[in-house]
Amino acid sequence: MTTADDFLSTYTPPVREMALKLRSLVLSGFPNAVEQVDVPGKLLGYGWDTTYAGTVCVIMPLKDSVNLGFAPGTSLPDPAGLLTGTGKRARHIKFKTADAIDNPAVRALLDAALEL
Repeated sequence: MTTADDFLSTYTPPVREMALKLRSLVLSGFPNAVEQVDVPGKLLGYGWDTTYAGTVCVIMPLKDSVNLGFAPGTSLPDPAGLLTGTGKRARHIKFKTADAIDNPAVRALLDAALEL
């Protein structure tokens, strides 16, 4: 079984740093999350269980950025306008720097997703 650390080890240090910082943020707000490492999907998933319906958010490392995706994204209040995407339900935030993760609006979106 691949661990989150093993999965993230293949990415550049800046991408790995952002992904690990997002992982810490998610787990601090959702300590009972079921974490799934989806190597073929290239993401870390967090939810109430292992089903898509139970998924709250995902961390998707990319070449030079990291997306934090919310399965119920279209249902979330987003006064800061951080969410992007065109899916029927899902939306994401793209991070280019680790400092951007400190925006309080990011934690507010995570908290709102956990309340749904």
